[in-house]
Amino acid sequence: MRRRTKLIIGGGAVLAVIAIAMFAATRGGDGTQVRIEPVERRDLVATVTASGWIEPNRKVDVQADIMGRITELRIVEGQQVSRGDILLRIDPTQYEAAVSRARAAVNEAGAREAQARANLIQAERQAQRMRTLAQQENMVSPQQVEEAETQELVQRQLLEAAKYGVAQARSALAEAEDLLAKTVIRAPMDGVVTRLNVEEGETAIVGTMNNVGSLLLTVADLGAMEAVVRVDETDVPDLHVGDSAAVQIDAFPRQSFTGVVTEIGHSSVTRPVSGVASASGAQAVDFEVRIRLDNPPPSLRSDLSATADIVTARRQSVLSVPIIALTVRERTGTQPVPQEDPAAEAAARAATQTQGDEEGVYVVRSGKAEFVPVEVGIAGTQHFEVLSGLTESDSVVAGPYEAIRSMKDGDAVRPIRAVPATGSGAAAAQQPGSR
Repeated sequence: MRRRTKLIIGGGAVLAVIAIAMFAATRGGDGTQVRIEPVERRDLVATVTASGWIEPNRKVDVQADIMGRITELRIVEGQQVSRGDILLRIDPTQYEAAVSRARAAVNEAGAREAQARANLIQAERQAQRMRTLAQQENMVSPQQVEEAETQELVQRQLLEAAKYGVAQARSALAEAEDLLAKTVIRAPMDGVVTRLNVEEGETAIVGTMNNVGSLLLTVADLGAMEAVVRVDETDVPDLHVGDSAAVQIDAFPRQSFTGVVTEIGHSSVTRPVSGVASASGAQAVDFEVRIRLDNPPPSLRSDLSATADIVTARRQSVLSVPIIALTVRERTGTQPVPQEDPAAEAAARAATQTQGDEEGVYVVRSGKAEFVPVEVGIAGTQHFEVLSGLTESDSVVAGPYEAIRSMKDGDAVRPIRAVPATGSGAAAAQQPGSR
């Protein structure tokens, strides 16, 4: 047998012996070894952590309203621009021709209106002569008078039609001039060109929401930056506009930013589809939350990855227990443990009156673990706030997890002893016992 094989077998045997010894020590005759911690008062801060990205509070994606070749590009990415500055020009040739045609159409419509007005004047005079002759010894027949008056009415209506034609031609001219004006694209706001997607000579296409290629450039105000994070639906009820937040940006690993929640999405980022679920269960739903950053540095850029810790609640000097100490078990058959505090005992008895599961901790008394129902408040990083059920004189079982999970009322427990350092020959001090 090779020496390497012997070492592997020997090492496995040693590990097995150590594992058996540790198990025996954990479940020794004096009780299960557990971590015991006193119920103490602490300052707790509840936070919601979410990841996202950085983007300006205000930005405008510039798209073209007309199609054409870009003949002049006056800006570069990163350039500061002011509202109204010319950014680029689109070939205006066909739009200038359209304006010329529209102006000619206006002149033509005006000439038709003038002709219709002259015809109306002539028809009015003819009708007036016919009425005069009819009154003088019936020199003309009533039919001739009626025809003259009818012709006058026709010419009056033709004049009205000519007026509408002029208005229509002028509207067409205004539309053509508007399209011509859109060949010059100006800055919509003061800011920085953060994205430039086109070059001189390329063809600009009409911008649509579903066509990514229609985006020409983006102008953003980098003086006001936000962290946009996606928060799980279960955490959204705890958030409020005005909550403070600490933001970590991957590009600035040694710097922390502060901010305030300014907006909480009223609908999910991706609408859940009825009847559709992920492989692990229900479909995940996130809501978008915006955090305005305080004093962002000039070097901050859009789309940088960020993680935010949003403070949802703070508690000063409240009773607390380790998060790992809290467990859940069936309420049926639970008998309340006598409490030194009358209010705590009343709360414990009231908690046993209803059926179902209940939250609680194992309190160590006289070397034994007793389950005590508790009501908890906010959760800090490592501790729960205790609203009722415990006092400062109590000590609770705070681990290991498997021991708490399998523990029952009346189980004997003893504090875990620290493993002696290798070669030191001295045992570490025992953890404080139960009160």
